[in-house]
Amino acid sequence: MRLTETALATTIDHPTRNSDNKPDYDSPLNREAFGENFKWGVATAAYQIEGAVNEDGRTDCVWDVFARKKGKIRNGDHARQACDFYHRYETDLEIAKELGFEQFRFSISWSRVMPDGHGLVNEAGIDFYNRVIDKCLALGMEPWITLYHWDLPQALEKSGGWKNRRIVEWFADYTAVCARAFGDRVKHWIVLNEPMAVAGLGYTTGEHAPGHTGIHNFLPVVHHLALSQAEGGRTLRRLLPDARIGNAVSCSYVYPHSQSAADVRAARRADALMNRLFIEPALGMGYPKDAFPFLSNIKRFMREGDRERLKFDFDFWGLQNYFSVVVQHSYLAPVMWLKEVPATLRNVPTTGLGWEVNPAGMYEILKQFSRYKGVRELLITENGAAFKDKLKEGQVADPGRQSYYQDYLAAVLKAKNEGINITGYFAWTLLDNFEWAHGYSARFGLVYVDFQTQGRTVKESGKWFAGFLKNAEL
Repeated sequence: MRLTETALATTIDHPTRNSDNKPDYDSPLNREAFGENFKWGVATAAYQIEGAVNEDGRTDCVWDVFARKKGKIRNGDHARQACDFYHRYETDLEIAKELGFEQFRFSISWSRVMPDGHGLVNEAGIDFYNRVIDKCLALGMEPWITLYHWDLPQALEKSGGWKNRRIVEWFADYTAVCARAFGDRVKHWIVLNEPMAVAGLGYTTGEHAPGHTGIHNFLPVVHHLALSQAEGGRTLRRLLPDARIGNAVSCSYVYPHSQSAADVRAARRADALMNRLFIEPALGMGYPKDAFPFLSNIKRFMREGDRERLKFDFDFWGLQNYFSVVVQHSYLAPVMWLKEVPATLRNVPTTGLGWEVNPAGMYEILKQFSRYKGVRELLITENGAAFKDKLKEGQVADPGRQSYYQDYLAAVLKAKNEGINITGYFAWTLLDNFEWAHGYSARFGLVYVDFQTQGRTVKESGKWFAGFLKNAEL
């Protein structure tokens, strides 16, 4: 799970939410209101869209192996073809451009570029991403690279994966390969995508690849991820001194279920994990053990000099916010001593995945992260919603998603108008894709994908976004 430094602990005295979970807005919602230099993009991830898992020298990643295990992915889905972006990237990038997006965020498949995870470089993999980058530039879109979006090479997992401290070195080598191959044209880099999900879902609860369970995995994986985000940043800075380097963290504004002391403490613990865990070490503040004392045990995995190694001055932080979280104290959950109160039990609006629709939470989380003195710039690097979309007579009506984007963008604009330095927004996502353990049952795209025919249909929300980006007042 996921508040900010001790000095910020007072933010747990959360504002009372109004009935529709929306902050008060006083500005018209149009592109011009965000300013001329505000960046608009779509975000994607290699494993979720590329397919071609066995082509041109690519080897298995942990998700390939995980998806082959019975019962791990809904409906037995797999990503062997996914959206076939590997072969259809030109058309898909042209769709993004037609919708009006000027930034395209994509991730590199580590095992496509380095089949063994380290050492040998696969030139066919490098060539593919060069083609993607060159197509972006030809269309007038800026390419944004995410170095790691959860698809660890299986070869490294066999050596312990993120539990093995050597991964810091392996990740730095991989980063250097990418920097040298793509840095002449790519000016925006994101080191890690949602490291908390890797540690929590991949190595503790087992809901994500590689599927490990047990709290004993959590602390070493957290530490090695935190070291790697800084080491990746330093590697990029050394090789690409003019690049803009960021990190993308999942975040959810945390509300206590009540104002009881126990629930408030539970909310602080949840916030320490969901929001503070990876940004504070990079800022030189150490791990947030003030709110979650269990984190004191991470000292067992720290070596001399690690506190300095954890630090890196990122140019920007990417926030990935989809929903808020309500928690209460629970004696039935050792270590965390809390449980989430699901949105579906609270009579609040939800998406098709049961996630709470709460744009006020977006506004509050932007304020929370902006209070860090070491954070110079914020971007929303992911935000979106899944609904049960249907293709009917060549159209996909998705009013829920359109409303979601309007309300969340209004919350971002409110924060920006109040002086928060937020400089861009990336919608998640361009295409319906392989949504991890949900398989193809969760559709987040602005573009509907028929996974049998690979046909693409722009949804009504995509058409709305196109109109918005053409600066029509909506």
